[in-house]
Amino acid sequence: MHAASISDDDGAPRGAVAAWANRAQHVFGRLLGVPVALLVAAEIAVLLAGVVARYVFHHPLIWSDEVASILFLWLAMLGSAVAFQRGEHMRMTAVVGKLSPDRRAFLDVLATAAALAFLLLVLPHAYEYAVEEAMMRTPALDIQNSWRVAAMAAGFGAMALLAVLRLAAVGRLRQVAAAVGVVVAIMVVMTLLQPVWRQLGNANLVVFFVVVVAGAVFAGVPIAFAFGLATLGYVMLTTSTPVLIVVGRMDEGVSHLILLSVPLFVFLGQLIEMTGMAKAMVAFLASLLGHVRGGLHYVLVGAMYLVSGISGSKAADMAAVAPVLFPEMKKRGAKEGDLVALLSATGAQTETIPPSIVLITIGSVTGVSIAALFTGGLLPGLVLAATLVAVVWARYRHEDLSGVRRASRREIGRAFLIAVPAIALPFIIRAAVVEGVATATEVSTIGIAYGVLAGLLIYRQFDWKRVYPMLVDTASLSGSILLIIGAATAMAWGLTQSGFSNTLSQAMRALPGGAAGFMAVSIVAFIVLGSVLEGIPAIVLFGPLLFPIARAVGIHEVHYSMVVILAMGLGLFAPPFGVGYYAACAIGRVNPDAGIRPIGAYMLALFVGLVIVAAVPWISIGFL
Repeated sequence: MHAASISDDDGAPRGAVAAWANRAQHVFGRLLGVPVALLVAAEIAVLLAGVVARYVFHHPLIWSDEVASILFLWLAMLGSAVAFQRGEHMRMTAVVGKLSPDRRAFLDVLATAAALAFLLLVLPHAYEYAVEEAMMRTPALDIQNSWRVAAMAAGFGAMALLAVLRLAAVGRLRQVAAAVGVVVAIMVVMTLLQPVWRQLGNANLVVFFVVVVAGAVFAGVPIAFAFGLATLGYVMLTTSTPVLIVVGRMDEGVSHLILLSVPLFVFLGQLIEMTGMAKAMVAFLASLLGHVRGGLHYVLVGAMYLVSGISGSKAADMAAVAPVLFPEMKKRGAKEGDLVALLSATGAQTETIPPSIVLITIGSVTGVSIAALFTGGLLPGLVLAATLVAVVWARYRHEDLSGVRRASRREIGRAFLIAVPAIALPFIIRAAVVEGVATATEVSTIGIAYGVLAGLLIYRQFDWKRVYPMLVDTASLSGSILLIIGAATAMAWGLTQSGFSNTLSQAMRALPGGAAGFMAVSIVAFIVLGSVLEGIPAIVLFGPLLFPIARAVGIHEVHYSMVVILAMGLGLFAPPFGVGYYAACAIGRVNPDAGIRPIGAYMLALFVGLVIVAAVPWISIGFL
């Protein structure tokens, strides 16, 4: 969401108020940046101290996990506020972006008004939740749990203030009044129809969780707030359940211990780019394959596979690889549309490579072993890489390499020696988790410590001035991800309480074809969900509902995880709706229209690879 600083429709200037509000929200955003940066740094320090105390000194810090969980909730909520100020909450803009500038500006204001409505509705109950939790005491520190959950009220309050400032900064009184009026009118009508909703029974699920969610998402309301509005509407208008429970479910969704690794892997992704580790890996691959036809395209596929083994964020992976390779690829005559198409396709291909945030999310909401997911995710990524390589070969087998020099063995050896510390990191991360040396959360801190030392001592490339912005960026991205997880958890709880999970289970079990039919429907469903809702909310919403069915029809949970993640990635990185595709275009600085035609073959190749992974369970579970 972005506020526009323009004058009122009637020509009356409102520049002074708009300018003041615009300055105020930016100042508030900068002020929030300080505590969130400190929270990320403290989170890393506390968890790393716990790892060192346990494995080096054999004296575990009994309070480290508890302190980390307190810091984490504050990081998630204040990070959400920073993301709100920056306009970085995940939203679907494919429809809004095709409208005229005036209509697009109105929907941006409407999205802010809708988010404000959710925040004002939930804020009193978040405060009540904090008061209720004062009666509970934490086991290790023996302090009131309200010290932790007060973060919910603080985060919602900060975002509400930012929403008000953003509306004031628009500068068009009539536009703001119209947007607020539309939101209020919808809420009034929905409230007046409360008797009707109660009589509908479970049919009201379609109204709130299909119509309301779809309408809000396609109108450009950030996904977390669309989920929140739908869940609050359902609970408040169709049940007698206290809204306090919704806040509790959001807290439960955000506070899962395994999710502590999300901001740490996001920061690690930025760290490997800043220290030159990603560049070293790319340079080594380029020295090996740069002289063959389509060689740098093969390097792009391989580099994304390697870098994804370090970072948990696809945006960070693409940002680390694309700037290194794209200039040279363009010099060789590659069209920018094809480059961004392949970059987007590799984003989908590497979704299962540990330590993917989606893998961590699946483990947190379904109870599937993180170690098993980390082991099972490697080979499916290779299968899809092979399908992409086949397309690259077909397209570039006649590439002109007359001006390209083949690297000597000495140059290759030197590039390898430089890249070894970087190439070792993904193997260290995977081995530490799979062998039980460290949890997924702990290994992320080991990776950060390793990255810092490598940057300082080996690559001699560590820009201290970039650390603070990286910490704030980490908090912002993590906050936007975690708020979606919290809202989706509350929404999934609402669906479960309604009995929808039983209905869905019966319907899916009745599908013709047994396990194969269920798998086919799951693939189609998650491709669609990935394109509309993005991956994480789709996983949080439907993972707890569908995984028990998968087990019941005889599908291994790790195999099902890989298929679901790859299907979701296919939707996420495919135009015209996939947000991941537009992220790839932004990183590559390429017009999205340029990649629409060339991406078709890559998406078809990925779909073929997905079908192979779905049909051959051994690819996912053969090494468990």
